[in-house]
Amino acid sequence: MYSENIKVVDSKTSTDGSLKVEILEFNNLAGFHDTAMASSLYYARHNGVKLHQIKATLNEGSFTVEQGALQYMKGRIALENTIGSMAGMAQRFLSSALTKETMFRPTYNGTGEIYLEPSFGHYAIIPVANQRVVLDKGIYFAGESSLKISTAVQKNISSALFGGEGLFQTEVSGSGLLVIHCPVPPDEVHIVELTNDRLQVDGTFAFVRVGDISFSVERSAKSMVGGITSGEGLLQTFEGTGQVWLAPTLPVYQSFMTPYPGKA
Repeated sequence: MYSENIKVVDSKTSTDGSLKVEILEFNNLAGFHDTAMASSLYYARHNGVKLHQIKATLNEGSFTVEQGALQYMKGRIALENTIGSMAGMAQRFLSSALTKETMFRPTYNGTGEIYLEPSFGHYAIIPVANQRVVLDKGIYFAGESSLKISTAVQKNISSALFGGEGLFQTEVSGSGLLVIHCPVPPDEVHIVELTNDRLQVDGTFAFVRVGDISFSVERSAKSMVGGITSGEGLLQTFEGTGQVWLAPTLPVYQSFMTPYPGKA
């Protein structure tokens, strides 16, 4: 079905078989037509940068995506993009402004194949089983239409002011397949399982939490002196039962985007 240049790096199917989601990876891009493009693609290839694409196969299924994400589709598939009432539009507008997600998400129903716009970024597929998933801003990409997308509000002042995640995040609930933007390659993600336990993180590289997990911010030591001598500051604190997805290598990548001292 695919050429040797394209491989499936991950694939998951919904419990009822109505939706299959695949992450495709293009091994090589050779369609350059000038030296500048050739040079960019050369360095991308030799540094392991690959192009990825999401493919969804529907069998009388339903798939919701971020606005503008569709590239092409084949089959008996109908587009649904419900605008709703004025109150509903106002709520969507507010949620979009707060979470950096798109205001309207088109839903595709039927039987066939959907291909979303390819990207050099990374993706992950999360099977959600009657759970609550909280995502950082801009992480949501697509998902089974049985999933409910809403806005999560930080429940305490410390997490809102000092957590580094802002006051609002995207919340996904229900059951179905969820597709997210992954800030680092999936094999660099550390999924921490918590069972009535506690996780503390020094930094803002936790980007997904699944299940019944609370989020707050605490000092790394009980006293001001202790905090200074420990060399740490405020810690993101996760408590409960479920999963916390960490991207430990993200701060390293971000450091490469920071100018050297004295540079513009």
